[in-house]
Amino acid sequence: MAGKRFVSIGECMIEMSGGEDRQYRLGYAGDTLNTAWYMRALLGADWDVDYFTALGADRYSADIRAFLEAHGIGTRFIGTIEGRRPGLYLIHQEKGDRHFTYWRDTSAARLMAEDRQALDAALEGAGIVYFSGITMAILQPRARGRLLGAIVTARDKGARVVFDPNVRPALWSSPRVMGAVLTAAATISDVVMPTHSDEAPIFGDKSVDETADRYFELGVEEVVVKDGAKPALIATRAERIELAPKPGAKVVDATGAGDSFNGAYLSARAAGASPMEAAEAAHRIAGIVIGERGALVDPALLKA
Repeated sequence: MAGKRFVSIGECMIEMSGGEDRQYRLGYAGDTLNTAWYMRALLGADWDVDYFTALGADRYSADIRAFLEAHGIGTRFIGTIEGRRPGLYLIHQEKGDRHFTYWRDTSAARLMAEDRQALDAALEGAGIVYFSGITMAILQPRARGRLLGAIVTARDKGARVVFDPNVRPALWSSPRVMGAVLTAAATISDVVMPTHSDEAPIFGDKSVDETADRYFELGVEEVVVKDGAKPALIATRAERIELAPKPGAKVVDATGAGDSFNGAYLSARAAGASPMEAAEAAHRIAGIVIGERGALVDPALLKA
């Protein structure tokens, strides 16, 4: 029976942000972890938030576990892969835009879906299961199938499945493989949260409505199409709403903006908000996040 438990599946990485005068701040982030962070900050205390990934047995893996636990994110299903370590990325700010450099080829998270029993145990009793295109991209083909199978099992038991395609072509062997895997992941999902500008070059969508229509054709129930500073489209079978963020937000670092939008939207929907109310909350939280450095903003800043 599905309960008040949110399980996010993906990769937690070491984040080096800042870069002024070659001085960087060490933190921890990753698209699905970022969303879990905002879910934990915004969901009621009656919800559990767990993160499913794999880490190593090294110092930084231990630090990540301790960091997550200290902030109320469950780690009991995180696997340990001997000889592997967390991936790392560096954010370089230049002319108001972000540039990323990654070191993740031997990250432990690439092996997180090797054990089907561990996957099933992690998803047992989940009310919401969340994963992304990056989650799928870092896995080997058979591991992708294993993960999708576990998610289908959780869905059959009542979990609501949410997928953010989070298109990152550099992580895939080819555009064809990427498109096929992202489409397969969407077909088992109840809610899909794509970014139009990322998807248009891959799927040929000419508008946010075309992006939504493509996912509805796959059987998705609710599609939230983000489009940067442009209006987001919130679409269900019954209605479509376009909602723009409030103007005037100061952009310091856009890292994690879409992930925080997702977390705020999903937490509001889980609390009974309408799609419009959830989108308003999502824009508000994303507006706060882009005004701070790094992907994870102090939860106290979100309560205003």
